[in-house]
Amino acid sequence: MTPSQLGSRVRFGHRQCVVRLGALSFRASWRAAVVVAALLAGAALVAVVAIGLGKYHIAPADVLRVLIGTNTSFDRVVVLQWRMPRMLAGVLIGAALGLSGAIFQALTRNPLGSPDIIGVNAGAYTGALTILATVGGGYYAVAGGALAGGIATAVAVYALSYRRGIAGYRLIVVGIAVSAVLNSVNQWIVIKLDHHTAVTAAVWQQGTLNGLTWAQVIPLAVCLGLSTAALLGVGPQLPILQLGDDAAGALGVRPEHARLAYLVIGVALVALACAAAGPITFVALAAPQLARRLTASPGVALVPAAAMGAVLLLLSDIIAQQLFRDNEIPVGAVTVTLGGTYLVYLLITGARQR
Repeated sequence: MTPSQLGSRVRFGHRQCVVRLGALSFRASWRAAVVVAALLAGAALVAVVAIGLGKYHIAPADVLRVLIGTNTSFDRVVVLQWRMPRMLAGVLIGAALGLSGAIFQALTRNPLGSPDIIGVNAGAYTGALTILATVGGGYYAVAGGALAGGIATAVAVYALSYRRGIAGYRLIVVGIAVSAVLNSVNQWIVIKLDHHTAVTAAVWQQGTLNGLTWAQVIPLAVCLGLSTAALLGVGPQLPILQLGDDAAGALGVRPEHARLAYLVIGVALVALACAAAGPITFVALAAPQLARRLTASPGVALVPAAAMGAVLLLLSDIIAQQLFRDNEIPVGAVTVTLGGTYLVYLLITGARQR
């Protein structure tokens, strides 16, 4: 066999590009870079169109003129004050859920290992409900409750599934059981609330971007930036953890310490999303796997998952707003439908591979 024939049959991986930001450097395949760029460009295009949709219609060209400052008519109020916060919140929350899903799926080495499945979402919602039932509302109080509930749930699942290390399938099974218990607790708390708070909590439970303003978007962006900085601080240990504990230890990574750091960051991302919009499900499940298929990467990648999560939630919110124009539905109802379909596909594909 000649070298040219050997090269035609053996794949040596995708061509790599190196991105440097000061002292930090990142290596990624050109395909992944192109996919991320295409997703970001698509998200920007969809966002411009989405901002103009509604009873007060604004053409995409007029939206762009508002954004660059040449349109100072009433369109400016509609775009910047009414619709822009919701759109940006959708992008930020979708990115946070995509990142969190990628972290959990990499840690469990299982495509079902998302925060929706293993109970972190339910725990964050329990924490937020507890705050609503005891001290009342307030974004920061609810966010703190969601973070505490998510971390407590993650610690409980981690402890119950720990047997001389963590096996992905055991973590998922324990998480499903804990999630079922927490869902029952959540329903009991909602029943005990007064009528007005219970209705608000029930709508919020479905996951909704309605009513979000700059007062919620700005803290969300800051917290997401801090979580991203924490991810950079942990370093590129996630791909090594996907090789298994023995291989990671041989490469100088302390698996349990690294896993705990990623677990805290993943829970924080879920808590941010839950505090702002409620427990939006299935975005964290589908986004990392869809991004993995598009980039043809051997493992779950964080940046493509975040970009895919932003696109998925943005498209889902447009469907939620436009499907029944006179009666807008929560975006969580759309993500459940789309994500449930994807979950069935994932289970069927997994069964066929066996």
